[in-house]
Amino acid sequence: MQQVTPHDTRIPRLSRFGWLMGLYAENHARLQRLFAPPRLAAGSYLSSVGDGLDVRLDVLERHPYTLELRLTYDLRDPLTGEPDPSAYLRVYTDARQVETTHCYVGRRWQDVMGLYPPPAELVGHRLRMNTFLGKWLEYLAERGHGVATLVPAGTRLPGAATPLAEPARQ
Repeated sequence: MQQVTPHDTRIPRLSRFGWLMGLYAENHARLQRLFAPPRLAAGSYLSSVGDGLDVRLDVLERHPYTLELRLTYDLRDPLTGEPDPSAYLRVYTDARQVETTHCYVGRRWQDVMGLYPPPAELVGHRLRMNTFLGKWLEYLAERGHGVATLVPAGTRLPGAATPLAEPARQ
């Protein structure tokens, strides 16, 4: 005799947190294909495709299972002198995940939402930041950026835009 599944049986859904973890994994695959950051030493790298918008990838910190990166255009905000737009990334090499920790200079999630935000608000904020990262990485790949165009920041390719001067550190 055949068994019929009742209509009230729930089909499992992906939670917002599960969606976020999937987004972290997708962004890891995108970033790995684009720039292969685990192969890079600490320092600054530029990618130029001749459109006047060079991309800067800074390997800020290297740890046994994580990398701290900053992805930005080689442009400076006229008011702060900091690279803008910027996305600060944490790459979990063992788990194959990339998390956008913050997108603005000095604006971590604690600065935006306070120290004890409701969990749904925190997950929503992280979803927005990491969706932005995924779209940005796709855009950079479509423009032609990648490991073939990535050089140490001191090396300039013919036709590359001239970077703005670094602000004086005090």
